[in-house]
Amino acid sequence: MKSLYDVKIGLTAIIKEIACDNNIKQRILDLGIVKGTKIKPKFKSPSGNPIAYEVRGAIIAIRNDDAKKIVIE
Repeated sequence: MKSLYDVKIGLTAIIKEIACDNNIKQRILDLGIVKGTKIKPKFKSPSGNPIAYEVRGAIIAIRNDDAKKIVIE
């Protein structure tokens, strides 16, 4: 099972499942990150956490712990 965290910078992935806790899951869904959505890691912060992702034309930051719970195809 591959997670969003495993995707290399610049490559595109497709969301398969969001296995985060309910509060975080709802926030992610509210941002438009749902099953079938294309998402691309753009760059890491200097410390490596969080990572900025491009989704639906917007750039959002997702913490590594949460990205590890987002399953991709």
